[in-house]
Amino acid sequence: MSDGSPGRLFIGGAWTEPDGGHYEVIDPATEEVVGLAPEASRAQVYEAAAAAKAAFPAWSRTRPEERAAILDRAADIVQRDFLAHADVARAESGATASTARGMQVGVGIARFRRYAKGALEPVEEAVAPQINEAGPMGRAGVFGALAVRQPVGVVTCVTSYNNPWANPAGKIAPALAMGNTVLVKPAPQDPLSVYRMAAALAEAGVPPGVVNVVTGSGAEAGEAAVDSPDVDMVSFTGSTAVGQRIAEVCGRGMKRQLMELGGKGAALVLEDADLGSAVAGIGTTFSFYSGQICTAPTRVLVHRSRQDELIAALTAYANRLTVGDPRDRATVVGPVVSAAHRDRVEAYVELGRKEGARVVTGGARPGHLDRGFYVAPTLLADCTPDMRVVRDEIFGPVVVVVPFDDEEEAVTLANDSDYGLIDYVWSGDVARAFRIARRLRAGGVGVNTVGRNMEAPFGGFKKSGVGRDVGSYALHAYSETQAIVWPG
Repeated sequence: MSDGSPGRLFIGGAWTEPDGGHYEVIDPATEEVVGLAPEASRAQVYEAAAAAKAAFPAWSRTRPEERAAILDRAADIVQRDFLAHADVARAESGATASTARGMQVGVGIARFRRYAKGALEPVEEAVAPQINEAGPMGRAGVFGALAVRQPVGVVTCVTSYNNPWANPAGKIAPALAMGNTVLVKPAPQDPLSVYRMAAALAEAGVPPGVVNVVTGSGAEAGEAAVDSPDVDMVSFTGSTAVGQRIAEVCGRGMKRQLMELGGKGAALVLEDADLGSAVAGIGTTFSFYSGQICTAPTRVLVHRSRQDELIAALTAYANRLTVGDPRDRATVVGPVVSAAHRDRVEAYVELGRKEGARVVTGGARPGHLDRGFYVAPTLLADCTPDMRVVRDEIFGPVVVVVPFDDEEEAVTLANDSDYGLIDYVWSGDVARAFRIARRLRAGGVGVNTVGRNMEAPFGGFKKSGVGRDVGSYALHAYSETQAIVWPG
C-alpha cells in the first residue's frame, strides 16, 4: 500500500529532502514495507528548531480566535481523509482497524477540536489585592496583581509509537493553542501518520515554521531535537529510561519538561469485587494495543480468597480473544510493533518462568500465524512481589497475578513500585474503594473501571513522569505564568 506521504521532512513550512535518505517503515502484521520515512541529519533538526524559533514571535501574538479557527480547520481536513489516515495508522502501528479509526485518528480529531476551544480559554487570573505599608519599596498603597499564562516558546514533541495520532495531537494541539511553536519528532516505528497531520495543519493555514516534523531511525534526530539551543521545552511520551536521559539534557539547559513515562498499573481486586467487571477491565491489557499502553492494569493484586476464581476467569477471557490480522474485523489482538519488541516481551515471559511464575495461558507465539510480530495473550500466576515480571514494565499482552491477604497489604504491594501512573481498585463498596484510592501513589486511579475522563489531569508519580496534561491541564503545561503588578 502507499502511505501517501511525500517522504520528506517538514521544515519551515517546506517539504525538505532528507540528508540521510530514507528508512523503511514495516507493517507489524505482514512484515511488508508500508512506506519510506525521511532520515534527518542533526543539522536539519537544528534548522527545524531555528524555523520554530523564528516563527514564534508572530504566532504567539496571533489572536486566540485565529489559532482556534486553524485547529478547527485541521480537524475538518483530517476528517475528510479519515479512512485513508486510519489505513496508514493501522498498517504502520499494527493496531486493529477499529482501534486505528476510533482510538487513533478519531481521538486525534477530537483533540484538535478540544484545543480549538482551549485556545479561547482565559489566560488571565486576578490575584487578590494586597495592602502595602510605606517602606523601602515605595509609598503605601493597594497593589493589584494579575497572573497571566504565556506561551513557553519552542516545544519539542517526542511522541510514542503506540498511538501515532492521539499522542502527537495531544501535544501539538494544546501547544499551538497556547501560542507555542513546535518541533515534532515521532517514534521511528510509525512516523508516517504524523507527516499526514503536518500536511493537514499546513492546509489549515498554520504559518511556516509553526509546525515542523523531523524523523530518524536511530537516536540522532531525537537527541538533536532535545539539545537544540533554540528549544525551550520538551514534551516526551515513552520509556522511563529515555525520559531520564532527556531530563538530564533539559536540566543542563533549564528547559521545561512534560514527561509521560512508563507504568506498571496495579489492579486491586478486593474480596467483594464484581469479578466480571474486573476481568473485563484487566483483559484490556491483552487486547488494547496488544498491551502496548502505559496505563494498562498489568499487575493484578487479588485477595487470596478470590485468586483462583479470578485466574480462571482471566484465562477464559484471554482464550476467547481472536489473535490475527488487524485488517480482519474479527481480530481483537493484533501484533506488537516490531520484531525487536516481540523478542523483548518473549524474553520477559521466559524470565518469569525462570523466576518461578506459572504460565497459565499464552507464553508462546500463536501457531496459526506464519508472519507478523505476534505475542499470544499471556497470564502469569504464582508471582511474588520481587520478580522482575512484577516490577518491570513489559509493554505487551502480559498480566501478572499476586495475591494479598488484607487491605493494608494490598496498598503496600500497590505502592511498592518505581512507577505510579494509573492504578485501579475493584470493590463492591465504593466508599472503601475511594478511601483506598487516596492511599495509592499514582497520578490516577480508576474505581471499578479502566475508563478515562478526558478532562481530568493525566500524568504520573515517581518514575512515571513529570507534569500533567489532558483537558485544560495541557494548556497549563504548555505555558509559563507571568505576574503583572500595579498600584491601585
